[in-house]
Amino acid sequence: MSSPHSRLPTRDKRGTLLVVVDTPKGSRNKFAYDEELGVFTLGGVLPAGAVFPYDFGYVPRTRGGDGDPVDVLLLMDEPAFVGCVVPARLIGVIEAEQTEHGETTRNDRLLAVAENSRNHRDVRTLGDLHGNLVEEIEHFFVSYNEAKGKRFAPLGRRGRERAEEVLRASLRGEA
Repeated sequence: MSSPHSRLPTRDKRGTLLVVVDTPKGSRNKFAYDEELGVFTLGGVLPAGAVFPYDFGYVPRTRGGDGDPVDVLLLMDEPAFVGCVVPARLIGVIEAEQTEHGETTRNDRLLAVAENSRNHRDVRTLGDLHGNLVEEIEHFFVSYNEAKGKRFAPLGRRGRERAEEVLRASLRGEA
């Protein structure tokens, strides 16, 4: 089914990365875009006390190792809404493997900053983030997946150049 979200490019006319928010910061609900239906659906609910630390979404026209669009954790000042398209800049990637039902696949998480962010406007690299923030983000993904009966194993943290390589390798249509 064709919908505006399924027709989005990976980058805008200026070359800025586009991120579609599927789960807002502070939400216990995990939403996902259903390509067949052309709408966002409820994909799950986090346990009490657990929430998404930042907006979470995906890059249009990509496919990660798990078969889904490439995931992005998006640093912004305030939560967006489900389906919001946010111009962003990559700052790095958490390379990871995810195991479910005995099958292990790559499921890297890109890290990006909203172009219009005031609070994160000076963040250009992973090194610009506060000391343990990336560690806390990794811990969130480990515990989030554990609650879903999956195992998430971070393999390493890499910078913007590697994040761009992961993005290029995932492109499935015109960018």
